[in-house]
Amino acid sequence: MNVVIIKYNAGNIRSVYHALSRLGIEAEITADPDKIKAADKVIFPGVGEASTTMAYLQKNGLDQLIKGLKQPVLGICLGMQLMCSHSEENDVDCLGIFDNKVKLFRPEPGMENVTKVPHMGWNNLSIPEKSFIPKEIDGEYVYFVHSYYAELSAETAASTDYIVPFSSALQKDNFYATQFHPEKSGSVGEKILNAFLEL
Repeated sequence: MNVVIIKYNAGNIRSVYHALSRLGIEAEITADPDKIKAADKVIFPGVGEASTTMAYLQKNGLDQLIKGLKQPVLGICLGMQLMCSHSEENDVDCLGIFDNKVKLFRPEPGMENVTKVPHMGWNNLSIPEKSFIPKEIDGEYVYFVHSYYAELSAETAASTDYIVPFSSALQKDNFYATQFHPEKSGSVGEKILNAFLEL
């Protein structure tokens, strides 16, 4: 299987590469459009800030490339947020693959010490009937680090509750995404990566 990880100005790419290696997949990290288009599966990870990353994608033509891909594509963390329509993080229009808007977590007044931002650590998943994530993972815990979240929508493939219920995974056509880090979520994360690779 030919799996490509999109190389761009965002962190955590190596951790995804190593997680795939543990599953026996030797992925290629590349920004080469031809290699990305020819891959069986494409992974679009990311840790960083939305507006500078969108500017980088646009400058390098990766925005149109990603939107035009026909094979299964998995966005992770910032990758998922950039696949949404708009982010409150410096008020930026994103790729628009998913209709969701990305918003900043805002604790209730007086609750700032209880519900800290960023949402960081382990939280559980609620899996709807139609999801690329196996139903057996319903209720299992995965690892999050994020201050912004995607709203719930018809494209929600998993939801999680922190301050508000939010989309912890999305899917539409050949595009899939997780807000959590499957590459840092132990055996549960491996099952989710495997489910994507088997699509």
